[in-house]
Amino acid sequence: MNDLTPGTWTLDPAHTSAAFTVRHAGISKARGQFTDVEGVLEVGAGGENLSFSTTLKTESINTSQPDRDNHLRSGDFFDAEQFPELRFVSTKVEGDKLTGDLTIRDITKPVELDFTYEGAATDPFGIYRAGFTGETTISRKEFGLTWNAALEAGGVMVGDNVKILIEAEFTAPASA
Repeated sequence: MNDLTPGTWTLDPAHTSAAFTVRHAGISKARGQFTDVEGVLEVGAGGENLSFSTTLKTESINTSQPDRDNHLRSGDFFDAEQFPELRFVSTKVEGDKLTGDLTIRDITKPVELDFTYEGAATDPFGIYRAGFTGETTISRKEFGLTWNAALEAGGVMVGDNVKILIEAEFTAPASA
């Protein structure tokens, strides 16, 4: 990653996806994403000592189902009024692992993501950009997201394990 300019890079929300998948009714998967994301990437000399921090607005959850989105914003899940943000702050980047603290509903837990540097390039408008992908699975119950409903045939409506996929694009510091 020695092609990364040292300094503070800004997350480009138009080219970033903060998506998730969770088991639904034991037979399929529900997918969604947070559309209001902010973040920075700090890069040290020689492209070393990377650190990431990002904020996702809980109000921006989008599963393409307005009723489900409203339920997810309610106190049964994210309680967007009381907890307007999800936060991630990295603590270590080592090889293909990104470790950090994830905060949901003011509960902070360490998480480890499989991490890929996708490369850097200058776009047609002269903006230098870098891309990264991170993937992990968390237990939603560990973050206080415990709502569920029993199914008549057995099992529950919402699975515990949530797969998270982040595809992030950052723009270089203005002085780059």
